[in-house]
Amino acid sequence: MALAGLAALPVFAVAGFFAYALTLPPIDRDAIAVRSTVVLDRDGHLLRAFVTADGRWKLPVTADAVDERYLAMLQAFEDKRFEHHHGIDPLAMLRAAGQLVRHGRIVSGGSTLTMQVARLIEPREDRSFAAKLRQMARAVALERQFDKRQILDLYLTLAPFGGNLEGVRAASLAYFGKEPRRLSTAEAALLVALPQSPETRRPDRYPERAKRARARVLKRLAAAGLVTPSEAVQAREAALPLERKLFPIHAAHLAEDERRASPAEHRISLTIDGRLQASLEQLARERGRGLDAKLSIAIVAIDNATGELRASVGGIDYFSDEKAGAIDLTRALRSPGSALKPFIYALAFDNGIAHPETMLEDRPARYGSYAPENFDLGFQGMVTARKALQNSLNVPAVELLSAVGPQRFLSRLRDTGATIALPQEDAPGLAIGLGGLGITLGDLTRLYAGLARGGDMLPLTTRLGAQPAADAHRRFVEPVAAWYVADILLGAPPPQNGLPASLAYKTGTSYGYRDAWAVGFDRNLTIGVWVGRADNGATPGLVGRAVAAPILFDAFARAGLDPRPMPPPQGVIFATTATLPPPLRHLRQDVPKTVAAIATPALKLAFPPDGARVDLTGSAEDGRQSLSLKVTGGAPPFTWLVNGAPVKGKVARRATDWRPDGIGFARISVIDAHGASDSVSVRLE
Repeated sequence: MALAGLAALPVFAVAGFFAYALTLPPIDRDAIAVRSTVVLDRDGHLLRAFVTADGRWKLPVTADAVDERYLAMLQAFEDKRFEHHHGIDPLAMLRAAGQLVRHGRIVSGGSTLTMQVARLIEPREDRSFAAKLRQMARAVALERQFDKRQILDLYLTLAPFGGNLEGVRAASLAYFGKEPRRLSTAEAALLVALPQSPETRRPDRYPERAKRARARVLKRLAAAGLVTPSEAVQAREAALPLERKLFPIHAAHLAEDERRASPAEHRISLTIDGRLQASLEQLARERGRGLDAKLSIAIVAIDNATGELRASVGGIDYFSDEKAGAIDLTRALRSPGSALKPFIYALAFDNGIAHPETMLEDRPARYGSYAPENFDLGFQGMVTARKALQNSLNVPAVELLSAVGPQRFLSRLRDTGATIALPQEDAPGLAIGLGGLGITLGDLTRLYAGLARGGDMLPLTTRLGAQPAADAHRRFVEPVAAWYVADILLGAPPPQNGLPASLAYKTGTSYGYRDAWAVGFDRNLTIGVWVGRADNGATPGLVGRAVAAPILFDAFARAGLDPRPMPPPQGVIFATTATLPPPLRHLRQDVPKTVAAIATPALKLAFPPDGARVDLTGSAEDGRQSLSLKVTGGAPPFTWLVNGAPVKGKVARRATDWRPDGIGFARISVIDAHGASDSVSVRLE
């Protein structure tokens, strides 16, 4: 009878255990689901990760994404019979109990990987028998709800590795700077050892303890035949990571914006090409070393065929306070300078107003109170539209914009979905063609991508798998007009690091040297570059062709430039000016414009005033300083004379300076482009 009672004890114990397990509440699946948000590129590679709400790095990972040898080492060291037990390993429990009795202390635990997962889901400070019993019950429940691979995935995601690192993926990135897909023997052994005592074995704080723990793992693995003795020796001597590495942080601004837009998503897949993104970020850093400390660089790359964003560099250094690195400069509204001129020409070509070989006037002109000037302050006379755009002449561009109509031009830009800002929402004037409005680098680059698509504008796509709506297409111009512009831009003079006729591109420089732009496209990609200060401050010498264009050509060199010209669509007119239809040889004469000779205000020498006594004492080496000369009215360019002798050639601006060679009386005269003149007499002291 006694023997029968003893034999029944295990049965009652097992029955009691399962009865106890049934009294426990369901496993908290919300605790299992907590993960860091990860932002991935189009190939699934990590661009950026974010800590959980409580500040932990807890990156999702599955066994398929982890080194198989590490998995084998983990099971050999922690749970040899993982594939065969049902959450509890009786043999391991008996072994642990025997060691406790024999040595009076715990030599090795009897916990299985499933039991460790249970403890990680429901952490408890005490190590009592009741806590262990609950852990065993939870392990059995886990085995009933999940298969072995899923339980292993849970361990790989939840296991602690020191500090705020949870999961093997976070640990591998922090300690080794790489994903856990490929690990060395030393790296794998360290990752096996850390979860047993993650805080006291952290290699960045306690390297000697970490080294001893790794050696114990290697010794047991060598005894089990998983590593050779020579591998074990080599791994024991391998250097430990003595500090944590930064997690990947590519496309930082875009990743942050996408996370804010979808706070409930923990896995966000973008259209970004991770390799191109990293390469362009490196390019921005390299080019930034030669610039003013407050200058930054933004770069956008768009796939012409799909409108998908391939790279987005919001600034040189995301963590720089001096450069205001946290601001996404691809989304900053800035003046584009001359970068919108191609779209003026495109509309003019599309409306039959002009052709690339149409002759335009590059000479002084006035439109009401507005008198545009070229960047070099000179004029070239009669030029073709092709030459005018390739040399970014301002006066012909304004003449074409006057023919197209500034309000119509602005409306067509906005119809594409581009955000356009006008100063205090003023009515659009002709100055918008030369940068008198605000636009973002993202929108400007997207507009150029539309030219590369033959005038068909697509919205910018950032999420992988997202398809633009059927009605999202906006046609800016027809393919013929777009091809004319692309063909012209292909012939624009390249910077020193570029080959002629290799890239269709345009530059821009905003008023006051605040923004330098360069945007170009080949058959595959459109890339836009912006250089400037985040605070919109001026930087002398910040010119698009000199600063931004070389970066653009370097960007295409890294992306893989396709130098083949765009194939011409049907309907293109190949002609010279002389062989064009007569209405296209010159700009239509019925376009209203006011030449400077008509209703030009009277010329007047504004400074110095007549009869003035001018003190020339200054900081110059010879004790004299320059005298400012200013004129109002008249028609530029202006010729300046002193005592009847020319002292300045033709000057397009209304203000210049003259440095006298002595004191005394002087007669200062000015003559404008139409022969009008004015003079004053001053005394120099």
